[in-house]
Amino acid sequence: MSAHQQGTELDLSWISKIQVNKPAVLRRAEQIQARRPVKKEWQAAWLLKAVTCIDLTTLSGDDTASNIQRLCYKAKYPIREDLLKALNMHDKGITTAAVCVYPARVCDAVKALKAAGCDIPVASVATGFPAGQTHLKTRLEEIRLAVEDGATEIDVVINRTLVLTGQWKALYDEIRQFRKACGEAHLKTILATGELGSLTNVYKASMIAMMAGSDFIKTSTGKETVNATFPVAIVMLRAIRDFFWKTGNKVGFKPAGGIRSAKDSLVWLSLIKEELGDEWMKPELFRIGASTLLADIERQIYHHVTGRYAAYHDLPMS
Repeated sequence: MSAHQQGTELDLSWISKIQVNKPAVLRRAEQIQARRPVKKEWQAAWLLKAVTCIDLTTLSGDDTASNIQRLCYKAKYPIREDLLKALNMHDKGITTAAVCVYPARVCDAVKALKAAGCDIPVASVATGFPAGQTHLKTRLEEIRLAVEDGATEIDVVINRTLVLTGQWKALYDEIRQFRKACGEAHLKTILATGELGSLTNVYKASMIAMMAGSDFIKTSTGKETVNATFPVAIVMLRAIRDFFWKTGNKVGFKPAGGIRSAKDSLVWLSLIKEELGDEWMKPELFRIGASTLLADIERQIYHHVTGRYAAYHDLPMS
């Protein structure tokens, strides 16, 4: 991943002026979903691009060392070798962008990836994921422990109460402490947008997170009732663009929750291209948080290569 985004001083005058035009955002979201994102002849290439941007995730209460090992194997070999050969992409080193696990499973992931001989980053959720309703001291310690165990990316959750009550300085200060606790690890800040009350709050929380030094801003934990939606994404991407124009600092974007189909991934890539440009269409600045998306991408690539849709036995179990 690229160098850390250092953030800026807190500018509450900027925050106080913000008001999102909801009808305009909803119209833009409808346009995105209504059109075909990519021409058929380019779909395989775009799907492989999507693979390289996936944070392959398992965040289940029954996670064990063995299923973390399987996850890491799939991260290293996300698409069948014969399919990659048919596309002349077998020697391009295609892997997922990272694996994402609970803090207690970081050691398992680091060990499995080392055994596989690859340097795919390990991301860990932290700070009382998914609710963020633990003491600040506990949340900071959770970050430090995950980093000590080998996580190089930390996906933190914010305290939604601070957004809903307009405590912007307190939110900034907390995220600054998260940034410090991460050390050399990259900070991805989960806004849990489905619980923030309004699109204006989504924009303000995005801006505060970036001012505080987040390397990425992320839509959701995947555990909320409402997760990654296009209206929310548009607001967050416009915030990233505004922040870049004002500071020159590039911040990444990560939608997560409910992204399950290959078609979904194409729409998200198209949205990134249109809103932020080609420079953001790489894993250093764009990630997709997903656990089941990869299986559908592999099915669609199989169809592209063979002209057939995969039967149950045609693709290996992941």
